[in-house]
Amino acid sequence: MSRVSRFHQSLREMISILNDEKKAISSFDIDAIMACSVDKQGLCSGLEEFGGTELDEESLSLLETARQINEVNRQIRNLAAANISARIDALRGSPALYSIASSSRAR
Repeated sequence: MSRVSRFHQSLREMISILNDEKKAISSFDIDAIMACSVDKQGLCSGLEEFGGTELDEESLSLLETARQINEVNRQIRNLAAANISARIDALRGSPALYSIASSSRAR
């Protein structure tokens, strides 16, 4: 298998892992999220060997797909974290530290 073919295969694996991660985040499956994190880290380390590889059209397309999926996953994680924080604050009965109401009272 050529260097470019191995690079493409690694990028396809990354896309697959990112899609698995998206499912795990959506279902709040902590074990699967952690497994995906370990897999992504290992694959990123493996991708470093392709640092000098010439990027053809397929490589650029695969990289862009991985970037987009990773960005969606990041946004989902951030939304989930904000939702959980809001619920915890509501349960504790404490207002958000940086809410508009608290900043207007400070003046």
